[in-house]
Amino acid sequence: MYLIVGLGNPGSEYKNSRHNLGFRVVDELCQRLHISSLKSKCSSFMAESRIDERKVILAQPQTFMNNSGPAVKGLLEWFKILPSHLILIYDDVDLEVGQIRLREKGGAGGHHGVESVISSIGTTEFARVRIGIGRENLTDDVTDYVLQNIPPAEKEKLDEAMIEAANAVETIVKNGLSVAMNRFNRVDE
Repeated sequence: MYLIVGLGNPGSEYKNSRHNLGFRVVDELCQRLHISSLKSKCSSFMAESRIDERKVILAQPQTFMNNSGPAVKGLLEWFKILPSHLILIYDDVDLEVGQIRLREKGGAGGHHGVESVISSIGTTEFARVRIGIGRENLTDDVTDYVLQNIPPAEKEKLDEAMIEAANAVETIVKNGLSVAMNRFNRVDE
């Protein structure tokens, strides 16, 4: 069983922000799996389904980005899922707009939502699907940048990246993380 968590912020004012790409990938997966509604559990909106006969829990923590960890920990404990079967999906300013990268472990890279998850579950050993939002004209404070709505010039690239990220999650579940990393961590030519 896998716990697939998209990070984001609850509320309509954040729906189209760069910081909500994780939520939007979970929405894409729900659409593919014909899930029409999510239920509330462990401070998250979640649903149970199957990808290639493997049980998956899809979740969007409703605790705001920087406090996502307790919700993720609650879901892992409730469903008795090991952190090694967690797939965390989130935006990353250190990748170019629309680029996706998969990782099997590592630090938070300054992402406060990931810091919260690591702090709450006590390990860095979980899969990550990172979606690049770039850092053009970015100062030290990224807050305003990540909370801005996606500008029209980036929309097409990010829409494609969300589809690709959902494909990557399905590949992780079906074929394992190494196969997915080989397939999706390619260098753009």
